[in-house]
Amino acid sequence: MLTREELPECPVATTVQLIGNKWKLLIIRNLVYSEKQRFTDFLKSISGISKKVLTDDLRALEKDGLIIREVFAEVPPRVEYSLSNLGKTLKPILDAMSEWGTDYKNSL
Repeated sequence: MLTREELPECPVATTVQLIGNKWKLLIIRNLVYSEKQRFTDFLKSISGISKKVLTDDLRALEKDGLIIREVFAEVPPRVEYSLSNLGKTLKPILDAMSEWGTDYKNSL
């Protein structure tokens, strides 16, 4: 997790730094609306994302405290991702983006 000194002074810039790329937003969207997902679930539902980018973004979101990675001691190993309590606070942002996107599409 970044320290307060490492984050931009502007709160909007902080949010953009943490979730502001296309893939991270879609990863968070999936977890907001389905609670838990496995790596292959993300690959199936996020068209165009590569395994490397997905891995990198999942690691970054986990490092920033927005998602939780849970490893199950099974053969083969099973890993599930979910939102942390902090990550769950992003739901209103995703809901607002969804509503805005719908309104925009309907205005065309």
